[in-house]
Amino acid sequence: MQLYPNLITEALTKVRYPGTGKNIVEMGMIADDIRIEGNKVSFSIVFEKANDPFIKSVVKASETAILTFVNPDVDIKGNITPVTKQVPRPEPGKLLPQVKNILAVSSGKGGVGKSTVSVNLAIALAQAGYKVGLLDADIYGPSIPKMFGEEEAHPCMEFVDGRELIVPVEKYGVKLLSIGFFVDKENALAWRGSMAGNALKQLIADAHWGELDYFLLDLPPGTSDIHLTLIQTLALTAAIVVATPQEVALAAARKGINLFTGKKVNVPVLGLIENMAWFTPAELPDNRYYLFGKDGGKRLAKELNIPLLGEIPIVQSICEGGDSGAPAALNEESMMGIAFRQLAQRVVEQVEYRNVHLEATRRVETGVPKLNLV
Repeated sequence: MQLYPNLITEALTKVRYPGTGKNIVEMGMIADDIRIEGNKVSFSIVFEKANDPFIKSVVKASETAILTFVNPDVDIKGNITPVTKQVPRPEPGKLLPQVKNILAVSSGKGGVGKSTVSVNLAIALAQAGYKVGLLDADIYGPSIPKMFGEEEAHPCMEFVDGRELIVPVEKYGVKLLSIGFFVDKENALAWRGSMAGNALKQLIADAHWGELDYFLLDLPPGTSDIHLTLIQTLALTAAIVVATPQEVALAAARKGINLFTGKKVNVPVLGLIENMAWFTPAELPDNRYYLFGKDGGKRLAKELNIPLLGEIPIVQSICEGGDSGAPAALNEESMMGIAFRQLAQRVVEQVEYRNVHLEATRRVETGVPKLNLV
């Protein structure tokens, strides 16, 4: 008997999906990939979910239908492939529509405390009542899991609008994702740039971030493929640059700022944060020792005409908090808690000022009456 695709399809109309009363052809579950090679038939059946409980029974019923209604000698067993229906990701620039502000926290070089600032700023924003997400975009050196005390966390998956999404870990009111949740923390990642970029895209596009007021991206140090991937993937609200007062750190910060403000990238810089601005010992809380120089961040901010968002001192508690999973910003009445609360307030002010300015500009360009900002 000569085999034809329509004979296979006709036989599959006898197979009904449990609970619906409809056959799998009527439901559009048969993929357009029926192949016939002599006596061998192969094709795919499309299911809504990868964990559909009826996969095995539907595949078995399909094999039986073909052997019964087409030919008992058809080579079909083991040739039916169950696949999951793919819902396309949103286009770049349309990702995270429920997120109001996306801020990239960057540094020109490593060792300036960028991740420490990102973590404590996220917590301070959450303490102020904002909905906050934090993505550890440092694929090769993820530190967010340890700083939140969540090194053993394993994010689960859930179906949202037909898509299987990663559920971020939530701690201290902040939604978190990091590649560190998915890889062995003892081993280094030997990934090429494209692999790292794809992993990062998945943490953004295939995660259920939900409604957020602020989504912080803790970038890797320097300027790399990761930075370009994020710029091409997300509509960034602005970048925040972290530096120490040291001249070598300021020189690297200047390069980082130029990356964002360059014509090809054109991401506004919200401001500069001077970390490790001075050292204050716990026993002498009123003393300041300028270990890396004084006012370097102020000078750079003035030179580049960007706001100085904050000056963060060094105290022993900030190191201990990061190592123990209890960041310093949690103690709102401490010196560091106050410093990060002030930083969060300054960030919010700058974001809101920028947003109002952009809206006013848009209204002028489109001929809409101006906003009354008084």
